[in-house]
Amino acid sequence: MTGLSVRGWATGVGAVLVLVGTGTWVMWPAGVDGRLWGEVRPVIEARLAADSRGSGYGETVPGIRARWFCRAEALELAEHDGQVRAGVNTLCMEYGARGQALVECSGGRYPQVVRLEREGDGGYRVVSQEEPPDGAGNAEWTKAHFGFFAESETEAPMSAATLEAAARAHFHLPADAPVSAC
Repeated sequence: MTGLSVRGWATGVGAVLVLVGTGTWVMWPAGVDGRLWGEVRPVIEARLAADSRGSGYGETVPGIRARWFCRAEALELAEHDGQVRAGVNTLCMEYGARGQALVECSGGRYPQVVRLEREGDGGYRVVSQEEPPDGAGNAEWTKAHFGFFAESETEAPMSAATLEAAARAHFHLPADAPVSAC
């Protein structure tokens, strides 16, 4: 009877390890260094927001103080000799505020390849960004710039919930402020 209990226990532990390992693989892309991503992600997101300025409808609407909020999700990440190549999915949304409501004006989601370089202070700076062309050539560009598994992830949906929360905080709105169209 003791042998059966030990065997059952070992099987249970093995099953848990497989589930945990599978869950980690599904949640975090293979080959993405979490420490490095933590260093380059804020630089990438700041650059995305800066590049979006001047391109949204909300910036032409008086009184709503429209601003861009962006996030990136790592699909591929590699570092070599102080150079980083980040294949990312990006989501940028333009929000403003009208009364006690968050106003969504513009937005876009697309994959990018961002190259960064380590600076003397240990931080990073973006040295180039590439994104697919609109329409014809999009699929070819994506296939040429991303590995097989990352390529399939470029079409994965991205939630705007964290961007909405950041926009509500920026505009000093309640956490449950409704989102309306611009």
